Amino acid sequence: MKNTSQSETISIIGAGLVGSLLAVLLAKRGYQVEVYERRPDMRKNTISAGRSINLALANRGIYPLQQAGLMEKVTPILTAMKGRMVHDLEGKQNFQSYGQKVEEVIYSVSRGQLNKICMDAAEETGLVNIHFNQKCESVNFIDKTMTLTDELSNESRQVTFEHIIGTDGSTSAVRDAIHQVNSSQHDIIPLGHSYKELRIPPGKNGEFLIDKNALHIWPRGGYMLIALPNEDASFTVTLFMPNQGEISFENFDTPEKVKDFFKRYFSNVVPLIPDLSQDFFNNPTGKLATIKCSPWHYQDKALILGDAAHAVVPFHGQGMNCGFEDALNLVETIDKYPNDWQTIFSEVEKNRKINGDAIADMAIENYITMRDSVRDEKFLLRNALAFELENRFPDYFCPRYSMVMFHRLPYAEAKSRGSIQEEILMQLTDSARALDDINYSIAEKLIKQKLSRVQLNPN
Repeated sequence: MKNTSQSETISIIGAGLVGSLLAVLLAKRGYQVEVYERRPDMRKNTISAGRSINLALANRGIYPLQQAGLMEKVTPILTAMKGRMVHDLEGKQNFQSYGQKVEEVIYSVSRGQLNKICMDAAEETGLVNIHFNQKCESVNFIDKTMTLTDELSNESRQVTFEHIIGTDGSTSAVRDAIHQVNSSQHDIIPLGHSYKELRIPPGKNGEFLIDKNALHIWPRGGYMLIALPNEDASFTVTLFMPNQGEISFENFDTPEKVKDFFKRYFSNVVPLIPDLSQDFFNNPTGKLATIKCSPWHYQDKALILGDAAHAVVPFHGQGMNCGFEDALNLVETIDKYPNDWQTIFSEVEKNRKINGDAIADMAIENYITMRDSVRDEKFLLRNALAFELENRFPDYFCPRYSMVMFHRLPYAEAKSRGSIQEEILMQLTDSARALDDINYSIAEKLIKQKLSRVQLNPN
């Protein structure tokens, strides 16, 4: 890592999680960084309710934070989640472990608190200036200027840049500018489902009202409810369901309909959410979509990362983790090709585009798993078998969920290996009812025929 003074200034659009962490990593390499953020400073202003979606921090997101020297500050705000707690219609609970090693957990973390830590660390370097209430309207690559509008005064101005990096989310102005010049793919794929945030408050004595070390899921087939723990013993609850239809956000337009729906399908949650109707109608309905696009860069002038390049639905808990990997990959590529920005931007796109597409696909698959498959006996048997095969053949077999969440194997490789492994699991459990029915000699033959040795890299 370089700590010498760099002559070039990097402009970042967006001071969210990816932008602020990237600013830290660039400043550690001696770059002057100017960050422009549309929103007000969240450290001085209240974040709007209902848009937090607590984040799941996993190994591939922890590693970039470690490289930035921030984990000491982040660790105190993490709550470990060891697995899924599945709640059925009758209120029965079934815990499904994420992994089988002590360290195989994921962490619930507040988006706002983590963002504040990253912004503070960026400014503390003395090389990062964050300009708030500055909306990027457009980018001109010919004269290397961007047009910014001050959200408070509504005045516009032009600011020059040397290299601009868009971490400005799914509605990225930097992405739009790149694709106005050249675009071979610009797909914004709506899920057809949206989300609504609710809240389980702490108990009367400040205690957690449900298991604090689990990600809670109420799977109901075409829709679901999830809950992630917070430091203050509350839970951020998120309802995911279709936009239209009999059970949909469009149809639930009165407090009576909402209460009846929850009493019927989430009865054990109702006593835990005293402000159900108020939260439902006061909090916004968030849209969900996947973004796949190309290119991610323009010459040596511009690059997009994070949601600007590959917005994903939140069902694998990897949006932030993937964006943090983007940021680390960029600075590692800078280390490899110092000041050769055309090569740097090209290499980052080459390395990360295939992985962004892969996690986007796996996130949608995991939505189906979470809202439906977790109730299926065959799914549970395949999961149990995956753990057993990992124990017996650790050099070859690692459950796909583990590859994504507990290791830093490229997403594309995890997806490819995961598909092969799923075929093996399906074949082995085709006529089986329990692990005792599995023929492990056949399992070993299939695994060693179809899978190469796996090179895992946990933190």
